[in-house]
Order: sequence, then C-alpha cells, then structure tokens
Amino acid sequence: MSPGSATISTHVLDATAGTPATDVAVRLERAGAGGEWLAAGQGATDADGRLRFPGAVPAGRYQLTFATGDYFAARGAESFYPEVIVTFTVTAGHYHVPLLLSPFAYSTYRGS
Repeated sequence: MSPGSATISTHVLDATAGTPATDVAVRLERAGAGGEWLAAGQGATDADGRLRFPGAVPAGRYQLTFATGDYFAARGAESFYPEVIVTFTVTAGHYHVPLLLSPFAYSTYRGS
C-alpha cells in the first residue's frame, strides 16, 4: 500500500436475529472535488456478514451506503431505514466500519 492510501472493510450484524447480516448490498463512494459522490466500489456481505473492498483507496472523505430496507424486506420484516449511510474520513491504513443493525435502530464505530 502506498503512503496516503487505505483499505476499507465492513461487517454487518443483525441484532434482532443475533447473526451476521448476509447479502446486504453495500456501495462505497468517495467525495469528489466539487462535493459530488463518486463510485468507488460495491458488493454484498458474505455468509459471515463481511465485505472487504478490493484494492487501496486514496485519502479523502468516503461513505458506505447499506441497503438495509432491502435486507429486512427480503426477510419479511418492516424497517424504518431504507438505507444507512456512514460517512467517514480516510487518511492511511485499514478502515473497518462495522454496522450493528435492527429494523428501527443502528450503530456503527471504527473497528480494527
């Protein structure tokens, strides 16, 4: 990894089921010079609720958008949040952004 670059991963846990949240669509975007959001990656969580975006990204502002409404709808559950967006700043190193999820609440933090 070059200086000023980073890697990004996430882990989504379903607090209502007490299990990893599998097949949650996640979009990674970075802030452009004009303030617009530019696509930087996308994927879905695996059987363990994890997703690691391939390759290194440059320093800057990023956001992860989790398709939480679709996840709960696929399980026949109502959800208050159609999506959860987590915005954060990247300098260098590895950034792990876990999401603890339920239909009417969520929390996140910088993991390791």
